[in-house]
Amino acid sequence: MAQSVPISKKFLAELFGTFWLVLGGCGSAAIAANFPYLLGADVAPGNPFGLGFLGVSFAFGLTVVTMAYAIGHISGCHLNPAVSFGLWASGRFKGSELLPYISAQVIGAVLAGGFIKLVLAGGPALSLVMSGSNPLATNGFGAHSPGGYGFWAALIVEFVLTFFFLLVIIGATDKLASAGFAGLAIGLTLTLIHMISIPVTNTSVNPARSTGVALWAGGEAVGQLWLFWLAPIAGALLAGWVYRNVWEQAAD
Repeated sequence: MAQSVPISKKFLAELFGTFWLVLGGCGSAAIAANFPYLLGADVAPGNPFGLGFLGVSFAFGLTVVTMAYAIGHISGCHLNPAVSFGLWASGRFKGSELLPYISAQVIGAVLAGGFIKLVLAGGPALSLVMSGSNPLATNGFGAHSPGGYGFWAALIVEFVLTFFFLLVIIGATDKLASAGFAGLAIGLTLTLIHMISIPVTNTSVNPARSTGVALWAGGEAVGQLWLFWLAPIAGALLAGWVYRNVWEQAAD
């Protein structure tokens, strides 16, 4: 059905969908994961009502599940340049639509990043969130890794996890797969990915998600952004190639 939808409607679906993903995922991380104590005029992290890693992991997964059923029939619900590249490599997506999709995803992510910062500016925790190693839930390595992981660990984990993420996406949306369950499988996979890699890179596997908050945080978050484009897209391209040339041929 998505094949007959005008590109303008697909563009808007991807923009709104990616906005929702970044708002739900990065918003929960920046606003609610370390929900601060109010100590008079000061704030401090560590409130037991904060979501923590597990809550943020589920927040990212839930955004994908909800959008899969909201816009999957319109645009396919990519919400991620790596997903678009991976589906293209698997033969499931037209190359002529890569630029509109990726543009929509980045725009939606940047708008969401600005919205999160605007909300934070209305409360007492903005300075706390912006002064950490991952301001606005940005991604990073070295000093900007939540767990202090270095460049190679970040590169490898983003590559491998995106590879498996795309295998799940392509497999779950295969014409031979059980109908109606793709959104759940994909959302739960993204949840698991965050459980694994939040301590390493704060979890990207999505260049638009990384860009959307990095541009508002500035500094080294922008300087390290290239890795969170390179590794996820490379992992996605490999997954698309493997599925198309190994698994689909075996199935045929």
